[in-house]
Amino acid sequence: MKHTVDEAADYLIGVHADPGSVDAVAWDALLAAQSEPTPFMRHAYLAAMHASGSATEATGWLPQFITVHHREQLLCATVAWQKTHSYGEYVFDWAWADAYQRHGLAYYPKLLSAVPFTPVPGSRLLAVDDAARRLMLEALVALARQAGLSSVHLLFPSPEDAQVAREAGWLMRQGVQFHWQQRAEQPWTDFPDYLASLQREKRKKIQQERRKVGEAGVRFEVFEGRQITSDLWDYFHHCYTLTYAAHHSTPYLSRAFFEQMAAQMPEHWVMFVALRGDERVAVSLVGIDRERGTAWGRYWGCTEHIPCLHFEACYYQPLQWCITEGLSRFEGGAQGEHKMARGLLPVPTASAHWLAHPQFARAVEEFLQREGAGVEAWMDELRERNPFKPGPEASITGP
Repeated sequence: MKHTVDEAADYLIGVHADPGSVDAVAWDALLAAQSEPTPFMRHAYLAAMHASGSATEATGWLPQFITVHHREQLLCATVAWQKTHSYGEYVFDWAWADAYQRHGLAYYPKLLSAVPFTPVPGSRLLAVDDAARRLMLEALVALARQAGLSSVHLLFPSPEDAQVAREAGWLMRQGVQFHWQQRAEQPWTDFPDYLASLQREKRKKIQQERRKVGEAGVRFEVFEGRQITSDLWDYFHHCYTLTYAAHHSTPYLSRAFFEQMAAQMPEHWVMFVALRGDERVAVSLVGIDRERGTAWGRYWGCTEHIPCLHFEACYYQPLQWCITEGLSRFEGGAQGEHKMARGLLPVPTASAHWLAHPQFARAVEEFLQREGAGVEAWMDELRERNPFKPGPEASITGP
């Protein structure tokens, strides 16, 4: 661990290469006090990324867990990584890296404050107040300067985090995801009730897709928490690796990571297992936080191609489960305009960026202004393609 002390203010800024050297209880207590805590910022989740070999220096993720203490009090903490590539981030800066290379400059390594392989918006700067958040941003920039890094990136932050970054002069980038939200007035009571609120062509399309899965003889079983056995986790990971293989890619997460999730965070997982007869043919994994009423679509895979099974496993089964179980929000993950046809509406996301090179910072700022205008125009277009009948559930305003 490296640390510095501001003797006048008596601040201790720690940089931890091993999350095990960070007080897990203090970290999670600070997380719980934030406006948008998620299970993916829990100490156990981040430590499992490291301990399982999924996010380590060997895979291009050098841990830099940062803490700020005032005397004995933890004021702020965040997870950061020195990155030698841009994989597993879901906010794409490959063009920036290419521009650096073409001008004979090194874009990598860079400093990233984000949850690896997890494009879930939420609190990133775990702080007691905005002053502590500002202090953390200063610490991130100081660390980047000290290490000679090109830039610092804060991905999928909460509105509070984003606002502090904006006020500090960081460059802001807009994005879009697609989320389902239970309507506040007259909540949907079951999936047929939900379908009835969709426009006719969208409703018929979903009914046709579900019918194809049913006619293929496929049924689903749902397992939550400790109901998910080691055998089920094995089958899930097998399917997970097949999904990556189908795209000629390498899985990010090891079996050991999911083993630690089963042991340390079982309450945050639901598994939807597709069977034909007694044979498993597909599976999807959803993260949940029952206390906050939110679910997150994460991973899926199949051992046999069956038409429309992906939509059933990844959207219709989780949505049906959320309605039945009383969860109010389902986030479908990164990208995917096709999700609108299933009733997931577009919501804005953000990221914040600091670049050390002044000329590149100006060039990126101009690019982000143009890109932001394009995103706004796209959002306007999406609002006109609302899949719902006119009514309270038809509003597309974002979270």
